[in-house]
Amino acid sequence: MSTLLLPLVMIAVLFMLFRSNKKRQEQATQMRSAMEPGSGVRTIGGMYALVKSVNEETVELEIAPGVVTHFIKSAIAAVLDPQEYDAIINGRPAEDEPADEVADEEEAADAKPLSLEKDAPEDVKDKGSADGEAPAAK
Repeated sequence: MSTLLLPLVMIAVLFMLFRSNKKRQEQATQMRSAMEPGSGVRTIGGMYALVKSVNEETVELEIAPGVVTHFIKSAIAAVLDPQEYDAIINGRPAEDEPADEVADEEEAADAKPLSLEKDAPEDVKDKGSADGEAPAAK
């Protein structure tokens, strides 16, 4: 009895796998059909670009101003909303985050330059750079 049940279970599992794969393919086809010139996309390699034109099997993407490349349609991983693309490419703040806080944080970061040197007296730092030798380690 169990010998008859095992093949039926395997067939059911295979059917479910093929069905989910078919759904994924249909979703990918719908997503790629939504591409039109001006859309922002992400490739399977993680590159963000703007769609310049859509051909039958390929798509022309502008990866930098004036730099247009050709990709096969299946290389497009996602078609992005205009707001999402703008936020990723231009580093715009999220809609729920006020722009003033971001500007204040940037001003604070610009006010105090970062240094990789440990806190040492100024005369030790100057001596090392003046005569070409590294400052003495503590």
